[in-house]
Amino acid sequence: MILEHAYLNVRPGTEDAFLEALSAAKQFIARTEGFIGMEVSRCVEEPSNFLLLVEWETLEAHTVGFREGPDYAPWRAALHHFYDPMPVVQHFEVVEVA
Repeated sequence: MILEHAYLNVRPGTEDAFLEALSAAKQFIARTEGFIGMEVSRCVEEPSNFLLLVEWETLEAHTVGFREGPDYAPWRAALHHFYDPMPVVQHFEVVEVA
């Protein structure tokens, strides 16, 4: 399993509109093959910042299946205008710690 991590800096004053747009746009990412689930958290200290965590079966499910698929353009159109700056997206996998 791969965990996608994106720290989202949303323009102040647009947080409610962002959450509404994210709720509507979730359908685009959720129907991608290899999508497992998604969680969004809001920062307590800086309420314009959000943490997006998306679980994928494989890295390629996100980087190829979603980002190169037909549902990425409407996802981007619905959400990317809220970000300042654009988020850095990173991928993580679980490691065993003794």
